Amino acid sequence: MTVTEEVTPTSHYERIGGASSVKAAVELFYDKVLADPELAGYFVHVDMVEQRRHLALMLTVVLGGPNEYAGRGLAEAHQPLGIPAAHYAKVGEHLAATLTELGVPADIIGDVRTVLGQVQDQVVSADAGAGA
Repeated sequence: MTVTEEVTPTSHYERIGGASSVKAAVELFYDKVLADPELAGYFVHVDMVEQRRHLALMLTVVLGGPNEYAGRGLAEAHQPLGIPAAHYAKVGEHLAATLTELGVPADIIGDVRTVLGQVQDQVVSADAGAGA
């Protein structure tokens, strides 16, 4: 038995299968989001190839994979969109459903939900909740 094998814990990123699994999750996730009439409008004028690439890089970081994300911060990218909390929650539901559908272990999905909770204030617009 080698001690170094036990010292380095496997990241969530490695546990789910690395880059190919993240890419599959992003593809399925955006299929769900773009089919959702409440959310699709946010992406009408968005380059979806680039959007998918950005999310794959961000999800990789969230899952403990290599950090190669160099895009805008969450608040800078999302605050101008006026996203209400209800829409943010729907996006989180689509992500959790995607990960569940792909067989991602429950503890990893729980950790992703925790991160979503931690960054919600950066994405949700403070003034969007009242009228939405």
